[in-house]
Amino acid sequence: MAAPLYTTASGLLFHAGKILILTVGLPARGKTHISRALERYLRWMGVKTQVVSLGDYRRKTLGGAKKLPPDYFTLGEKSPETMALRKMVSDGCEKLIEDFFGAGGQVVIYDANNGSRTTRQALAEKYDKQGIHVIILESVCDNKEIIETNIRNVKISSPDYRGWDPDKAVEDYYERIRDREKSYETVEETTWPFIRIINVGEKIMVNNIRGYLQSRIVFFLMNIHNRPRMIYFARSGQSLIEHSYKADSDLSPAGWEYSERLREFVVERRAKSLEQNGFDPNDRRLVIWTSTRRRAHHTAWPFLTPTHSTSIPQQLPLVSSHLTLPPQSAIARNVLTTDEAGELTETKVTTGSSLKIKVIEKTQMCEINPGVWDGLTPDQARKFYPEEWARFVKDPYAFRAPRAESYHDLSVRLEPILIELEREKEDLLIIGHSSVIRCLLAYLIGLPASEIPAIEIARGDLLEVVPTSYGVHSQAFHFWDGPGRRGEGIDGDGDQEEVGLSRRDETNFYENYAEDTKGKKRMNAVDLGFLSPRIQEGSEEALADGT
Repeated sequence: MAAPLYTTASGLLFHAGKILILTVGLPARGKTHISRALERYLRWMGVKTQVVSLGDYRRKTLGGAKKLPPDYFTLGEKSPETMALRKMVSDGCEKLIEDFFGAGGQVVIYDANNGSRTTRQALAEKYDKQGIHVIILESVCDNKEIIETNIRNVKISSPDYRGWDPDKAVEDYYERIRDREKSYETVEETTWPFIRIINVGEKIMVNNIRGYLQSRIVFFLMNIHNRPRMIYFARSGQSLIEHSYKADSDLSPAGWEYSERLREFVVERRAKSLEQNGFDPNDRRLVIWTSTRRRAHHTAWPFLTPTHSTSIPQQLPLVSSHLTLPPQSAIARNVLTTDEAGELTETKVTTGSSLKIKVIEKTQMCEINPGVWDGLTPDQARKFYPEEWARFVKDPYAFRAPRAESYHDLSVRLEPILIELEREKEDLLIIGHSSVIRCLLAYLIGLPASEIPAIEIARGDLLEVVPTSYGVHSQAFHFWDGPGRRGEGIDGDGDQEEVGLSRRDETNFYENYAEDTKGKKRMNAVDLGFLSPRIQEGSEEALADGT
């Protein structure tokens, strides 16, 4: 994902060598969730990482559980056919591991039970002889609620149980777990470095972890969980001065209308999603993150008012926004927190008096600095800075205009936010700038760094991301067609007045411009599940798996 700050001749970062992580644990203990989350984070750091899942490989080569011999998952003696099938699957996974390392990969996460001490010892010794560092990652879970949730939400929806009655599938999977419990041997050997995670983040134990990259792996695993939640993304409303990065202007009248509509849509959509998943919306809190820019955190104000109020736009002066006051129901305080680098960061926390909502302003979430391109359209940047433009077109992710930030700089700045994103257990709404949303969204759905500048984030689309054990499920909903949405005019034969009302400010370069050059692509209906305006009449359309 995010390109590294430096490279080595071997392509292996942080002088850490090659690492094989062997997962250990009974079924339904969160091994796959942990593996996929760690893969996503390491790729963001620039580390070439791959998850090799024994279960996925078995399903791909042999099919679902109904196609397997009856003794495939049971203890005791097995038929020669079953032994041959099991060996074929394990050999195939080991071949994938060796091929990835041979192609220049640095970290492989072998997602399998590995419950036998003999089995994992043999694997560790085999790869240790090849100069590969081996880490054993054990996931232990004694929380019956977590296990039950994992089975019902993840396991019985896999191809193993396609077409099964849900209750029968759950019982069959519990039977599989009981069989494995009889032979499972917890990690007690200290020959190899190991990490033990209890109840998916409740507690963590480490042994003999060495080096920067291994320490970063432990740090990340200390911050993850598998609690069900939803993450929403929306751009801030239109401001009075859209074209200037330096101007910290307030929302325009259309921006306040947008913020009210956003509040209505988020509350309605979130309640519907929670009810579909068996949760009571009144029992869960919504946390809102914004930047410290006025147009971002003021877009969150309607969420803090007990009713939909239109009094805020009427308070706004037409020229200056410095005299506006927040709603009386919003109480703000400054809070000092420690980021992942150990440095103090000041955030502003605002709580609402009627809804279960908390608003947090984060300084790291300010938009990308355009430098000398501030206030220019793409055509003007191409005309006035032809040499810089040629370099930008060649690599929009890494290019840094004079006195500006690159998308790589922004990605590095946002890394503490990514950790907070993984740590957050409440439903989360991020109201931000398109440059920031591009980076965060790319991290969640696993896009390569080169595609970050190409993601089109339109004002008026709400992105819903639901993390799952096997990736993320994403949908997008269109709720706003007012001023500031698009760069071109209204589709069709609208007159000039309509076109002017619908236009966004093209001089806000990075906020409204998605680079679309060779090797890049805009996110379309297939990529992010963007929905047509029919969503306003109740039709919906889902996206396939984000990874």
